[in-house]
Amino acid sequence: LGVPTGTMRDPHGSGPQDWEQRQEEDTLLIERILLLVRNVLHVPPDPTEDQGVDGDASMHDRVLWALHISGMDDLLKFLASAQVEQQWALHVLEIISLMFRDQSPEELAALGQGPVGAEHREDTQELETLRQRELAEKRARALQRPSRHSRFGGSYVLQGLKSIGDRDVVFHKGLHNLKSYSHDLGKQPQRVPRPRQAA
Repeated sequence: LGVPTGTMRDPHGSGPQDWEQRQEEDTLLIERILLLVRNVLHVPPDPTEDQGVDGDASMHDRVLWALHISGMDDLLKFLASAQVEQQWALHVLEIISLMFRDQSPEELAALGQGPVGAEHREDTQELETLRQRELAEKRARALQRPSRHSRFGGSYVLQGLKSIGDRDVVFHKGLHNLKSYSHDLGKQPQRVPRPRQAA
């Protein structure tokens, strides 16, 4: 019965039938089918059935599954959306409201996301917790570190510049001080007595 807009299948099997070509019998048959579906869905839940195992499908859920397997839900969607089938709008609306009678809006909204959405939310929360913990550990490590900077800049061997004994010079300052290097670096200058100082 899932057919293009404006047509429904002829119950006698002669193919799609336009709404203008329908006879009174066809209209009555469609209305009776819709009323039958509505009445089946209108049956109240059995209190003894509610004593089943949690997560077990109720009778109402099994009826809805049978409607889905038969393709009736596609037909109802077609009837609800087709402009030329507006005469069935109230019947379809009543059937849809009976389909969702045991569901709360919160459950339906969560159902659309499914278990994947719930797992994604759990994973996101877990990752956020781990991230917060890691940030806290980084802060604690930064507080434990000594605040003074080490003045030790490393030792470097200056190849090609000889020191005493034909060995390469070992430079103990930072590389940025290399331009001002001289052999007298770090030595105390000899003190010249005042009378001998140059004017």
